[in-house]
Amino acid sequence: MTPYRKIPPGRTARSRGSFGAFYNVRGDPPQGVDPLECQPELACYSHGKGLVREGSQETRAPAFLVCPLGCRFPVVSGVPRFVDSAKYASGFGLQWNTFQKTQLDSYTGTTISRERLTRCLGGALDIVRGKSVLEAGCGAGRFTEVLLGAGARVLAFDLSEAIEANYANCGRWVDYFVFQADILRVPVVPSSFDIVVCLGVIQHTPKPEETMLALCSYLKPGGLLVIDHYTHGYATTASRRVLRAFLLKRSNRVSMRVCKVLVGLLWPVHTVMWHLRSIPGVGRLRSWFLYWSPVVDYHDTYRQLGARLLYEWAVLDTHDTLTDYYKHIRGAEELAESLREFGMAEIETAYAGNGVEVRARKPGKLKLTPTEIGDR
Repeated sequence: MTPYRKIPPGRTARSRGSFGAFYNVRGDPPQGVDPLECQPELACYSHGKGLVREGSQETRAPAFLVCPLGCRFPVVSGVPRFVDSAKYASGFGLQWNTFQKTQLDSYTGTTISRERLTRCLGGALDIVRGKSVLEAGCGAGRFTEVLLGAGARVLAFDLSEAIEANYANCGRWVDYFVFQADILRVPVVPSSFDIVVCLGVIQHTPKPEETMLALCSYLKPGGLLVIDHYTHGYATTASRRVLRAFLLKRSNRVSMRVCKVLVGLLWPVHTVMWHLRSIPGVGRLRSWFLYWSPVVDYHDTYRQLGARLLYEWAVLDTHDTLTDYYKHIRGAEELAESLREFGMAEIETAYAGNGVEVRARKPGKLKLTPTEIGDR
């Protein structure tokens, strides 16, 4: 596959070896091949059987994926749905459809997402070329588009309606398939992926260790796990704790409006203090202000974004940190110990990015199964 090759407008993937969503971004039905026939990893999570389409590929009539034992999964807006609701992640669905392109390198004109993914992979993005990659918690696609551009075959999924933003952003790519699913019940054949990528997700799931073990179970022997996790020292300040407790009792849309108003009110102060930071005394005052302000500020980290995108990222990540239903913290050794207990090998950890970044290999059969750890 040629790097960064996209399907031209009005065209669809035709290769039997490729993935693809049910309709391209113009809404045209695929021609020449049913994408479902190209998903060897896809299977009913209850029975382990392959899935086939029920309903015509040539029309927009309601369609389902069905297994031989009768399970039926709807295809809504071109995307298969394997969950009835987004559960604890519904706020993320609203977030990523509101900020559909905000963190995409193709939108920002930066390499922020590419650099983070490359670092998490161990410094070489080309290791994904030609590999089957499962991206868990794909969000709007900031890493999906980088993986596709690097030549990976990507199955991407999310628990929330973020998959609609992902599909809108990445639907033109060949070697791409997206669906909505629970991270503990992904409709794929066990031990079927070369690489599993899960960034910015595990800390937001009910039981991080159970999530990690499930991710390991999707890897082939020798496969590479790439994850990260919030760690001790994460900025859970008093103002953020109070606001988060308040917003978790409100609807998603109310929470989004509150975050937009909050950032709108405080951002001018953030901006002025950034520009005056070199004046004696202002730097110390700014440090105090940043500690107490609930707004996420990337002036020091990603100044290359420019004024407009810095504001956009502030609203997005302020909402993210004030409305996540679960926010777990783990240290590097805690994560490594869990992976060793599962039977993973070549475990590498580093404090970077959002907390701890981890890579590990699956040598063969795991010592535990997701069911066993779930029963603890």
